Amino acid sequence: MLRSYSAVHGMSATVHAVVEVSADEILLRAGPHWTRFKHAEVTSDTAPPSIFVINEDGSVRVGDVVEEMDMAAERIAREMLHNRRSMLEQGSLRT
Repeated sequence: MLRSYSAVHGMSATVHAVVEVSADEILLRAGPHWTRFKHAEVTSDTAPPSIFVINEDGSVRVGDVVEEMDMAAERIAREMLHNRRSMLEQGSLRT
């Protein structure tokens, strides 16, 4: 989902997104910025580490916010590619 939403938002962005997937992490890079998802945390170049959990019902928890996985992927891609301050940077997702 993250790769698809990054491609769509990249069509109207000034930077190109790269999604790297390994057994231990997912890394989203767009221009000089990056966000890394591991099994229990998410980190970025602009915010401190925060909780990351994939729930059985298809939702994800990032910090204190729980949202549907597809909505979270779309929001994260949009924020990265359009250089908007993320919820992590704004402090609403800090743990």
